[in-house]
Amino acid sequence: MKLLTKDFKKGNVKIEINTLDDLWFLSHIIDEGDHLKGKTLRKIKLGDETDRNLKVIKKLVTLEIAVEKLEFHKFSNSLRVSGKITDGPDDVPRASYHTLDLEEGKIITIKKEQWLNYQIEKLTEASQDKLEKILIIAFDRSTATYALLTQSGFKILSDVSGDVSKKGYEETKGKDFFSEVAKQIHDYHERHKIQYIILASPAFWKEDLMKIIKKNNPDLIKKITLATCNSTGGNGVEEILKRDEVKTVLKQDRTTKETEYVEELFKEISKQAKAAYGIKEVQEASEAHAIKSLLVTDELIHDLREKEKFHELDAIMKDVDRSNGEVHIISTDHEAGKKLQGISGVGAVLRFQLK
Repeated sequence: MKLLTKDFKKGNVKIEINTLDDLWFLSHIIDEGDHLKGKTLRKIKLGDETDRNLKVIKKLVTLEIAVEKLEFHKFSNSLRVSGKITDGPDDVPRASYHTLDLEEGKIITIKKEQWLNYQIEKLTEASQDKLEKILIIAFDRSTATYALLTQSGFKILSDVSGDVSKKGYEETKGKDFFSEVAKQIHDYHERHKIQYIILASPAFWKEDLMKIIKKNNPDLIKKITLATCNSTGGNGVEEILKRDEVKTVLKQDRTTKETEYVEELFKEISKQAKAAYGIKEVQEASEAHAIKSLLVTDELIHDLREKEKFHELDAIMKDVDRSNGEVHIISTDHEAGKKLQGISGVGAVLRFQLK
């Protein structure tokens, strides 16, 4: 997600949607009553209603709606936001209903009466340039390209060529080159504080390099994800960016953090100490301003929204935010999220134990 403009005092934020994950974030940021503005296709009637030659065309227009309903579909990769039109071209009736389909590449403006801290944090989390912690190496038996991922694409750190003869000592020299590649990976890892490494090559070269890394720098193995590419240089890196491995690595990063939050909650529950779970217990803790961190599954939020029963949980989330507590939305795509969903989908780590 790219944050184009922001004015939290006036309540306005303009963003560009870049990934499917952005839709997941937006489904938790946009609330009923917010105003959403963006370009959309709208049916426009040309002519009088009584005219036999009345034509209906689809026209690209910019509309603003007052949000009434959100529908997030994980498997169709879409976020549909519906509401009454509050602003737009003169030939579009005000107060008529319209649905904005949010998708990759779309630019929208969100207007709120008040941005809560957890919403600002989630927006910042989705838009900040966290990708520089990922190192990509596109290589073959004689060349290697090292690149850091950035929000706008990638930054090439270096291109290296090795002296590999085609006959005779090819195997030995190949191992020497891979040893140099492994050493360079370790150097970049230390210099840039790399969190994840993606090794990509044609054929079996990546497995050969992994053996050397395992021998010389075994601590790096747990950070490495293997991928396939057909070339090195910028073209090779661009090829890797289109593959699923990068998305998988980013998802692992979020999963790790969310798992830590859930484990902390269950640790407190096992001690029968500073924890609460279930709407009733959590609401009582919220009223006592006792909540340090509130955990809510995405599945619970979507279920309550569909049943039009989200207001109670929404009030708790806002109350925790105003009390300087943390609010974390946990995905049920991983085991920790499923575990939280198994105890009602909502739980809280408390500042102090309630009687």
